[in-house]
Amino acid sequence: MVTYKDLANYIFSDVVDTIEDLEKKYPPRNLVQNAEVTRFAPSPTGFLHLGSLFMSLIAKKMAFDTNGVFYIRLEDTDTKREIEGSGKQLIDQLDHFGIIPDEGYLGDKEKGDYGPYQQSNRAYIYRVCIKHLMEIGRAYPCFCSHEQIEEIRQVQMAMKVVPGYYGEYAMCRNIEPEEALRRIKSGEKYVIRFRSLGNHNNKVTFHDEIRGDISIAENDLDVVILKGDGLPTYHFAHAVDDHFMHTTTVLRGEEWIASAPIHLELFNALGFALPKYAHAPVIMKLDNGNRRKLSKRKDPEASVAHFIEQGFPKEALKCYLMSIANSNFEEWTEVNHCFDIDKFKFSLSKMSLDGVLFDQDKLNYFSKEIIASFTASELYHRLVAWSKEYDEVLYNHIADKEEFTTAILNIERGGEKARKDYVAYSDVYPIIGFFFRDRYDEITKDGYPFNPAIDKEIIKAVLSDFKTTNDYSLPNDLWFQNVKSLGVKHNFAESNKIYKQNKDAYHGHVGDVAEIIRISLVGAKNSPNLYNILQILGKDEVNSRIDKVIDYLSK
Repeated sequence: MVTYKDLANYIFSDVVDTIEDLEKKYPPRNLVQNAEVTRFAPSPTGFLHLGSLFMSLIAKKMAFDTNGVFYIRLEDTDTKREIEGSGKQLIDQLDHFGIIPDEGYLGDKEKGDYGPYQQSNRAYIYRVCIKHLMEIGRAYPCFCSHEQIEEIRQVQMAMKVVPGYYGEYAMCRNIEPEEALRRIKSGEKYVIRFRSLGNHNNKVTFHDEIRGDISIAENDLDVVILKGDGLPTYHFAHAVDDHFMHTTTVLRGEEWIASAPIHLELFNALGFALPKYAHAPVIMKLDNGNRRKLSKRKDPEASVAHFIEQGFPKEALKCYLMSIANSNFEEWTEVNHCFDIDKFKFSLSKMSLDGVLFDQDKLNYFSKEIIASFTASELYHRLVAWSKEYDEVLYNHIADKEEFTTAILNIERGGEKARKDYVAYSDVYPIIGFFFRDRYDEITKDGYPFNPAIDKEIIKAVLSDFKTTNDYSLPNDLWFQNVKSLGVKHNFAESNKIYKQNKDAYHGHVGDVAEIIRISLVGAKNSPNLYNILQILGKDEVNSRIDKVIDYLSK
């Protein structure tokens, strides 16, 4: 009589090792007490999603805080959905954000003693474990075609019962090993299914590190654990990998809670100790008043590349995500005047239980604060690196003008009231572009936004006088006194207060004089500190721009 052990030996004739052999090959890690072993386990099916960056950031932080290990495992068993090169791209984007694994899949190589870290290279390990399950009667071959599975589903829908391959609807569940062996030898195609002992009318309870105890219907599905292509499904592979890689906490999105009963039963059937589970909230978006998950197809914010291309500093996105992870992080940054997440004590207990809405304003806040904290030199070098890839116009203007550009970026930088103009690197050129003559000429090609209440001849007289009398050697306060004197000479009040007392007696006030100079040099009414602009442009360029304005007003 053919037994399940005979069937297992035939199907897995290449397998000579046992689970005990694997336990010896992948012994427990030698780490300090309470050290966390966490992982990021992406599929190579596209770009790095914002939610994936969120999970990997938390996983890395948990390992960092406990002197543990953070590793990356590439879950590439779904060959139909795999996009060539996306695995390496995921690693490169994580590297951009400083999320560097201690071990694991690194794109073009691997590091660590618990590999392979690419699931497609772990087929033998899975076969050892599935052979064991078949030997003890917890796995069996299934010969059902896709058409037969669909017929089962249609019957279940008509009967209004829970859909799935289980119990009386599991057509191959009770095939005797002898018949199964005969059909396999005759060449019939098959997959391997897990034999569940559960009942969906019963409840199973497990502890979640974020949500506490969760009670949910037991698994009774005979899920596929080995596909026809010889690779395992996610459900099975993750159980085997997390055990032999000694993952302590499985961090994943809350959408996986529904699958937890399958995973609990698989761990128990294999005789593996359960890791801790932590189901984190997903990042949501409002769409016509309704919450939904960020969509790869609909939302540019879903892709981490979007933020890189826009020029958000990596620190800003990490801080924003940490503020989602722990609600006290933003307060901590304000108290400690620090945006270094390595210094913040993260806690799973402080995570939200509900999906979090993506908040562009909060990301902008962190980005402004962080860019403002850079020295002018640091910002310059970051801008050069970013613009080389994403903004050719900016790059061509600043790449060989370090001293000039750094002086521009240093305007009102530092101090208690530092300028916070830039949300992202892509904001820089639109704000400082007027410093470069070609951009200035483009801005002013259609004229200048002077106050129409001030006569052109008066503007020309003020500019002509300023051109010949401006003293570039004066400090800011004395320079502004000269501007006041220039205004008084041309019948502008020394202050707005004096002007308001008798508007008919003056052309305007000293602020209007400063605005005339600013518009002439910048082409707009708003700009950084005017004194600094004059110092950076220098006398020759200032006079050239004033001459251009006077010519324009003389036409």
